[in-house]
Amino acid sequence: MPPTDASTHAATAPGTDLGADSGSLRAESSTGMGTDNEDTLDLRLPDELVALFAGETDSGETRRRREDPAPPASVTRAHDDLLDRVAGWGPVVTSAGVFHLAPVHVERDLPLISRWMNDPAVAEFWELAGPATVTEGHLRAQLSGDGRSVPCLGVLEGTPMSYWEIYRADLDPLARHYPARPHDTGIHLLIGGVADRGRKLGSTLLRAAADLALDRRPACARVIAEPDLRNTPSVAAFLSAGFRFSAEVDLPAKRAALMIRDRSLRDLL
Repeated sequence: MPPTDASTHAATAPGTDLGADSGSLRAESSTGMGTDNEDTLDLRLPDELVALFAGETDSGETRRRREDPAPPASVTRAHDDLLDRVAGWGPVVTSAGVFHLAPVHVERDLPLISRWMNDPAVAEFWELAGPATVTEGHLRAQLSGDGRSVPCLGVLEGTPMSYWEIYRADLDPLARHYPARPHDTGIHLLIGGVADRGRKLGSTLLRAAADLALDRRPACARVIAEPDLRNTPSVAAFLSAGFRFSAEVDLPAKRAALMIRDRSLRDLL
């Protein structure tokens, strides 16, 4: 994983529309924040409860490993229950075509994802440029975990064209920096191809992916994102996708815009 809190918005030149947010955050302390009454209620899970939950998950995982052969490290575990089986979320029809999230297989997908990470517009915020082993380490750290973060390719009309990370924001270090609620689902996105940027595609796919999360995860009431405030095209894409700006958040290596798509407001935004 990146050594710092790398913003994962794939930015382009000013005025273009492009994706989203950060890899694994290494948050060390909480900060005050928030302007709306709903979000400033401190409903964060205590660190002890998060640790207990993680421990129970790990114990269950250990039992399952004894019962079943270990899957290849390049394949997201089929029992990624922490996110209600992203692999089975299925396709959704958008104005740009049929879209679905396909969990990453390292051996198959690494060359493509690494090439995207070395695009200067992407590297500025993801900080994963360099040899393929840099991106490989980032991917395998998620795939070898407990399923709380699932790296995916975004496939549009049969063509892989974007990289996504769907993660449990309430179980991420990010939860120390905002009033997290149980089952908050986080999204990071980059649009890979230059030809797919600057035509509102990021907004279309962000809305589709966020609504998939809400549809396939009944316990999830909110989808969370934290784009770098400097990445104005990304912030604009989230706003166009039905997210609302909640607060500015100081994270270890960036000042972020906390963006939220609420289940209760999804038909209004």
